[in-house]
Amino acid sequence: MPELPDIAVYLDALKRRVDGARLLKVRLLNPFLLRTAVPPIANAEGKKVAGLRRMGKRIVLALEDDLFLVIHLMIAGRLQWDSKRKGLAVLEFDTGSLTLTEAGTKRRASLHLVQGEAALAAMDPGGIDVFSADYETFRARLRSGNHTVKRALTDPHLFSGIGNAYSDEILHRAKMSPFAMTSQLSDQAVRSLHEATKQTLKQWTEALRRQTGDGFPEKVTAFREDMAVHGRYGKPCPVCGAPVQRIVYAENETNYCARCQTGGKILADRALSRLLKASWPRNIDELE
Repeated sequence: MPELPDIAVYLDALKRRVDGARLLKVRLLNPFLLRTAVPPIANAEGKKVAGLRRMGKRIVLALEDDLFLVIHLMIAGRLQWDSKRKGLAVLEFDTGSLTLTEAGTKRRASLHLVQGEAALAAMDPGGIDVFSADYETFRARLRSGNHTVKRALTDPHLFSGIGNAYSDEILHRAKMSPFAMTSQLSDQAVRSLHEATKQTLKQWTEALRRQTGDGFPEKVTAFREDMAVHGRYGKPCPVCGAPVQRIVYAENETNYCARCQTGGKILADRALSRLLKASWPRNIDELE
């Protein structure tokens, strides 16, 4: 799923191409993409783009007459500029066309058209922007419930734009277990997590901007070669060289370094640890 750094780079590219442009036509190639009926999508046609913004992991195009087009790419949705690829929808501007595509057969990406700031605000999950939030605000959000720190970071009601991939990278930088409970973190640990969150998201946003340049983002993925742990199961940790571990659950997996983050302890994987039982390794040294 595109997260804050990916969305930021998409917005950069879109601002250069459609800010101030006129939306000529909305071609819906899959009727299930559009999740609103009022106002009708035809009302967006002919309107100029008055601005663009990020709302969590959503891209918002502000149009004339207080209209807002909200694009949520979910896991497999991507944007293409002036592409020949067939997609779910094409937004035709007087400067070019934006195509929304989605890999696979599950249709999770969505397009909303709403009118007024109040209607737009109702779609906002409410997570705080970690760049503008000071330490006290960050700490209050983190400790507003008692969850694992991994769950807290990826909760869109708590923090804006962080998902599975970058939470792994944040926790590795903070040298923190993904299973650490937020209520049990010391103030120093929270401060370290706050700094790691800002540094990780800033680092990757800048890296993706350099990679994209003045072009349009084409390789939007949750798995990047330069990542420390995410998607790197079995590969060496760039800090200590220990093999990266994983916890698989539902459609996601958490990657971490046992030596850097859990004091060498290998966290139990629900499926494999039950299968292996006594043979399940308890410490990273048992694997080496």
